[in-house]
Amino acid sequence: MKTLIICGSTHHGNTRKLCDAIAAAEPDVDLLEVGRGPIPWEGYGRVGFASGVAFGKLYPAITEAAQSIPAGKEVFFLYTCGKNSRDFSEQLADAVKARGCTVLGSYGCKGFDTYGPFKLIGGINKGHPDQAERDGAVAFYRGLKND
Repeated sequence: MKTLIICGSTHHGNTRKLCDAIAAAEPDVDLLEVGRGPIPWEGYGRVGFASGVAFGKLYPAITEAAQSIPAGKEVFFLYTCGKNSRDFSEQLADAVKARGCTVLGSYGCKGFDTYGPFKLIGGINKGHPDQAERDGAVAFYRGLKND
């Protein structure tokens, strides 16, 4: 099954690193930067929404894209954040379920963060997502394929 990952990674490219790792390891994955033209829903049975987290939510452009998904798709979420304290995809997962899609799960990890006061100290989570976290994203995706 072909997979499309729609990515929004604006702060430091943290989330894009997860997407790139998956795409490099899996030939059935195509990447699309959110906002770069219409989303080619046809031809993809599985769709990933990948985003950084700002103010406790996935980026608005990713939310908007997810809210336009047609029914019948399998959906998963990837995200990076300053503090990985909860599943930041829950609210959006409920929205895509209401549109008739199946939610397969989510993978989140720390990302380098220099927002607000963190900039004063040079940021937090330097070096993240690290290789283990990128490998974790690939393992998460491969686990979806085997379910």
